[in-house]
Order: sequence, then structure tokens, then C-alpha cells
Amino acid sequence: MRSIRPTEAELEILQVLWERGACTVRDVHEVLHRRDGTGYTTALKLLQIMHAKGLVVRDDSQRAHVYRAALAKEKVQRSLLSDLAERLFDNSTSRLALEALGNARLSRRDLERLRELLQKHDDREKS
Repeated sequence: MRSIRPTEAELEILQVLWERGACTVRDVHEVLHRRDGTGYTTALKLLQIMHAKGLVVRDDSQRAHVYRAALAKEKVQRSLLSDLAERLFDNSTSRLALEALGNARLSRRDLERLRELLQKHDDREKS
């Protein structure tokens, strides 16, 4: 998988699109402006750059262009985690996970999910 490395601003826009689905520039601008005061032309320019990079797809069949994320949130998350593991943890996802878990307060639900994942991994190793 090629590395997917959106900038911080691009990730903010992707978050909006993942949460809301397809949006016009105005829709994205309204959310970003409420969060940090981003201007309309900044949102427009970022979406144009993201379209050129293949991070969003654009429907320009109507007057107001509608954008949606080109990639699933989970795919971007996996790519960013793989990149982080490669660059900071000698390509060891287990070291990345251990470091993240060592610095986190986990809820009971998170711990249960972790146990399930470890059990699945253990079962695969045995078969």
C-alpha cells in the first residue's frame, strides 16, 4: 500500500467528510470556521489540493461542487500507523502498540476489546 500522508489541515477536512458524508465547500467551511476560524477560500483551496492528491472525489455536476472522502477512515488510519511504526519503531507494530498502551488509560470496554484481539491473534498463531 502506498503511504497516505495527509497534512493536519487535510485530516481535519477528512474528519468532516467522514462524519457528515458528502459536503459542499460551504458545508466544510462552516464546520472548520466554528472550530478554528478557517476562511472559505482556505477550505476551497485545501479541497482542490486534496482532489488533485486523490484524497477526495468531487461531483461537479451541480453548481456547488460536492466533495467526499476518496478513502475510508480505517484505510487512512492503517496507513498512518504503518508509516509511524516504520519511521519511529523500526517497522514494529507491536512496539508501537506497547508504547501507545503504556501511555494510555484504558476503559473496561477497551481492555475487553484488546483481550479479544489478542485471543484472535493467539488462535491464528496456533492454527
